[in-house]
Amino acid sequence: MIGRQKTYRVELTEEKKLLQQQVLARKTGQSKARRGKIILKVDESPDWTDAQIAEEINCSPALVRKWRKRWCQTRSLEEAPRPGRPSLFQAIVKAQVTAIACSKPTDFDIPLARWSCSDIGAHLVTLGIVVAIATSTVWRWLKSERIKPWRFHAWMHRIDDNFVEKATPVLRLYAQAKFLLSAGFWVVCVDEKTSIQARLGLHPNKAAGVEQPVHFAARYVREGATHLFAALSVAEGLIYGCCSPTKTFLDFQTFIISVLIPEAIRRGVRHIYLILDNGSTHAPKQLQAWLNQKQKQEGWSFTVEVVWLPKYASWLDQIEIWFSILQRKLLTPNDFPDSQRFQKLLHRFLQPARIHPCNAIANHPNLRSRNSVNAFPASKNARSTLRSKCRRSLCSCSVNSGISTAATSIVAKAGFS
Repeated sequence: MIGRQKTYRVELTEEKKLLQQQVLARKTGQSKARRGKIILKVDESPDWTDAQIAEEINCSPALVRKWRKRWCQTRSLEEAPRPGRPSLFQAIVKAQVTAIACSKPTDFDIPLARWSCSDIGAHLVTLGIVVAIATSTVWRWLKSERIKPWRFHAWMHRIDDNFVEKATPVLRLYAQAKFLLSAGFWVVCVDEKTSIQARLGLHPNKAAGVEQPVHFAARYVREGATHLFAALSVAEGLIYGCCSPTKTFLDFQTFIISVLIPEAIRRGVRHIYLILDNGSTHAPKQLQAWLNQKQKQEGWSFTVEVVWLPKYASWLDQIEIWFSILQRKLLTPNDFPDSQRFQKLLHRFLQPARIHPCNAIANHPNLRSRNSVNAFPASKNARSTLRSKCRRSLCSCSVNSGISTAATSIVAKAGFS
């Protein structure tokens, strides 16, 4: 059957083999393979009508006409670029969304802490920039710019102008704590975890089940509070602690006299480096003089030197690492019948039989027992991991210089041979 003369006649030369390969290839899309079949059939049967080719390929005659014409014009099976839906907003609107997202709501006198997509859209309408805009549109624009103004995280400024000078001795003590201990110099971090409340839930807790977490009562009754004074032996990762109903300088003195000093005597050290923050409980203007006086009165065979952390830098105290472990392991969720019961659990948490919390960092179950009643035994790997984590998080490049010779300089400065 011979039809009318075709306006667009297809004649394949070297493209025929390439088209056959594309049609037979497994990775070729179905629509593209169909287009190739149409072009090949048109070349094989130049006298066939579009309807006959469509019936053979199992498609519409309009599709045959379209790709016959497209092939003659472009010699390609690819789709032509589509303009899509016309843009409803100009580029300046997108730029204004980005500018608003990168500012604070208070800059526009809006009583919000941070932006959301709906808030930004509403503000655009308020400013008269747009009549209406979908929240999803604002979200899509911000996603393309990788801006998330609804997210936030805390970060710290260096407030003390002499931060590096004050932090360097502390970080050197951390880095050389093990060597110093072998020479008779004990590095200890001391701080307190204040106002630990004993909360009794109005309903008993429910243990975890299949696809169910632990459930605890949201409403509770306060059954008192206590304060925990604790010390960390940096070289070994051992924890010493005791509870107190109040948090005063007298309580802090009692902790030093009743816990740290007996342990220092048992160890037979020659010098104690006491690392502390500038909290009022530690009485920065009185502590060193009081320690010197007690050393003379009691005839201690060692001296105690207080090493103060920079102002507003209590996070440099390594005891805070253990406080976070205590919070996760024992205090969350908080469900204790009374303060006395809580203190008993806390003392059991401080027993040598209890797995050292620092092992959670090192993931090492092996323990070494100690005779110290309030000390946590830790494996060598646990202690090493704890120290290395602290070094990486605390020692920046600017304060890391001179660590290899720090111990020698510290020993010489203390006046011990």
